[in-house]
Amino acid sequence: MSRIITLRDALREAMSEEMRRDPNVFLMGEEVAQYNGAYKVSKGMLDEFGPKRVIDTPIAELGFAGIGVGAAMNGLRPIIEFMTWNFAVLAFDQIVNNAAKTLSQSSGEFGCPIVFRGPSGAAGQLAQQHSQTFESWLGNCPGLKVISCIDPYDSKGLMKSAIRDDNPVCFMESESYYGLQGEVPEEEYLIEIGKAVIRRSGTDITIVSFNKMMEVIKQAAVELEKEGISAEIIDLRTIRPMDYDTVIQSVKKTNRLIVVDESWPFAGISAELAYVVQKRAFDYLDAPVARVNSADTSLGYAPTMVNEYLPNASRVVKCAKELMYLVK
Repeated sequence: MSRIITLRDALREAMSEEMRRDPNVFLMGEEVAQYNGAYKVSKGMLDEFGPKRVIDTPIAELGFAGIGVGAAMNGLRPIIEFMTWNFAVLAFDQIVNNAAKTLSQSSGEFGCPIVFRGPSGAAGQLAQQHSQTFESWLGNCPGLKVISCIDPYDSKGLMKSAIRDDNPVCFMESESYYGLQGEVPEEEYLIEIGKAVIRRSGTDITIVSFNKMMEVIKQAAVELEKEGISAEIIDLRTIRPMDYDTVIQSVKKTNRLIVVDESWPFAGISAELAYVVQKRAFDYLDAPVARVNSADTSLGYAPTMVNEYLPNASRVVKCAKELMYLVK
């Protein structure tokens, strides 16, 4: 049996189910308890699990991330919520220098099973310091797994897998899409970390993205279909480890690739995929790999600047037509 629930509900269900299953799992972060979470993801969890397992913290990301890392090194399984990944920059020393390196620095003697989670990317008019996208930052660090999705079904299954994983996992959500609805089974399920999914089959061009840019490329695919262009849509879901094989197999069929990535173009996820595809599938390409990124600058506050900054469906459609040699 399945029912329609929101992304926030799917995440809450995943955390609650894992906390019921394993008493070593706990949630910690700013406003997660008494306020029911800044985005109401943890609504009702304090009532069920109590203040020892749903813990409000001061506004001190470095501090509570460090507590979480220490707890994970001693056998617990913390879930650390950041109100936004922009604030997690303050805790990067704990994430990058401690959590990611615990297993290797201990020669495999002990690990750091911890989930860092919260929204990444732009969310309306939040200006330069609160609108950054962190998947490529974190994906660049060996030792971290990075998940980035907004589909409720995927988010629940991947969150449960992340909590059970013995490695540190960075779980990237979207402030704009916590209310996104999707069909989620009532029975328990897990989704393997590191597997992309084909959202829409196509024959003419492959378009790859993740997180809220999936909504952009779905819109683009509908517009392209009206003009006789069949787009195959792939949702990466996991940034590291990345499922190159699913993308390569699609490109071998369609012979064209667009990567849509909300992050800045320099050294981003789109650059990584473009390199791997040209290396492993060069002979199958009928056009250069194309990228649609956010502008290579900080995001301003004005709504007109937000619209110009972010990738949108019309930019993706134009890019696809260029790769099909329909426009110059």
